[in-house]
Amino acid sequence: MYMQAQNLNLLGVVGIFLAALVIAGCSSTGTPNEAPPEAEVVEQTPTEQPIREVEPEASDFASDGVTPIDGSGRPISRTFYFDYDKALLRPVDLAALEVHAQILRRNSDRSIVIEGHCDERGTREYNLALGERRANAVASFLSSAGVSSRQVETVSYGEEQPEDPGHDDGSWSRNRRAVVSYR
Repeated sequence: MYMQAQNLNLLGVVGIFLAALVIAGCSSTGTPNEAPPEAEVVEQTPTEQPIREVEPEASDFASDGVTPIDGSGRPISRTFYFDYDKALLRPVDLAALEVHAQILRRNSDRSIVIEGHCDERGTREYNLALGERRANAVASFLSSAGVSSRQVETVSYGEEQPEDPGHDDGSWSRNRRAVVSYR
């Protein structure tokens, strides 16, 4: 009888062990043990795309590379005139200056020199200072229109480089100017 009790004990332990294995095998950890189904491979045949010719972008400059042009291909005024003893921009010049600002913003690799000029009246020193104020008036407008200061340089020639060498009101009015030159 003793043997039977031991066999029953052993069977009980083995039964409990097997039950534990069955329970452990059925438990879920929340992660599937199966590999995800393989994605279907869809073979695509290449389709020919029509070759598009790249249209060159409209240039802001004429063929010489330095003359600014508008959307119609016409040169934009680069000379801006001033009243006697003044450094105020004329309203008629603001549209052209705005086009210059747009060109310079689009072409950040380009720069300009703004030359200030005066007529022959006044002292050399006074005219150099007035020419500088005129060049700075144009530079200030361009800066306020978003042009980088590193793209703009100013210089004053005073009365030294007249557009018209005459000595009358008409000549003097053509000499009171600021000139924008692209580089």
